[in-house]
Amino acid sequence: MKKVFDRIYVALILLFMYVPIFVMIVFSFNDSKSRSVWQGFSLRWYEALFNDQSIMDSLWLSVLVAVLSAAFSTVLGTLAAIGLRAFTKRTQQFVMTVNNIPMVNPEIVTGIAMMLMFVVIFRSTGLLQPGFATLLIAHITFCTPYVMLSVLPKLRQMNPHLYEAAQDLGCPPVKAFFKVVLPEIMPGIITGALMAFTLSLDDFVISYFTSGSSAQTLPLVIYSMTKKRINPKVNALSSIMFIAVLVLLVIINLREMREEAKNKGVKAKG
Repeated sequence: MKKVFDRIYVALILLFMYVPIFVMIVFSFNDSKSRSVWQGFSLRWYEALFNDQSIMDSLWLSVLVAVLSAAFSTVLGTLAAIGLRAFTKRTQQFVMTVNNIPMVNPEIVTGIAMMLMFVVIFRSTGLLQPGFATLLIAHITFCTPYVMLSVLPKLRQMNPHLYEAAQDLGCPPVKAFFKVVLPEIMPGIITGALMAFTLSLDDFVISYFTSGSSAQTLPLVIYSMTKKRINPKVNALSSIMFIAVLVLLVIINLREMREEAKNKGVKAKG
């Protein structure tokens, strides 16, 4: 009975989380603007979405910022995680505490703090006028800690003597890093990069305070649209984004399953 109850409980949680998304996807194909009455299948809202220049511009800007912030934060977070291994245990604990502050801190506090910093820098030096640059810096700042937390477990799982063994066999330090260390921690790097990408793409609060009027991301545009009656184009846009993220996660999970199966096969042969 306990197993049956647990399965029913998990099923109810999954239904609670995903039924609204499936309803949204279904009504993105509705022929009318109604959010409750189905009046026939149509692709009119997808056509209207791709013809809306403001939404498309904000979408490309959001994707560009997400890709760049994920790339920079992945490099910074990975290097920080590798460098942290060289510190003493007490120093590691202090750095991890500092690293966790941006994740625990409310986003509105981070957004206001970064806005004030950019305003002070702009007024004193004329640099970093609120726009694309400030938006990108803000996204890199709050994405980097998540990458660092994703890479650290893989570093702890790795045999610390592999890098030294590669050097003893004549491999230069840089080459040993790319040939030995990087493949071992690659799953953590990929996970951190995906997390940084999705966090950046989804962020609203920090973007609201740091973007200025010249760089409006997709969440900001959607928020401005909610001040009026919600247009069904938002359903179509959200459906496309959900399916794209779902496909990406499936590809990554399949890749990890193949790597695990390959590693098990190698260990079995050994």
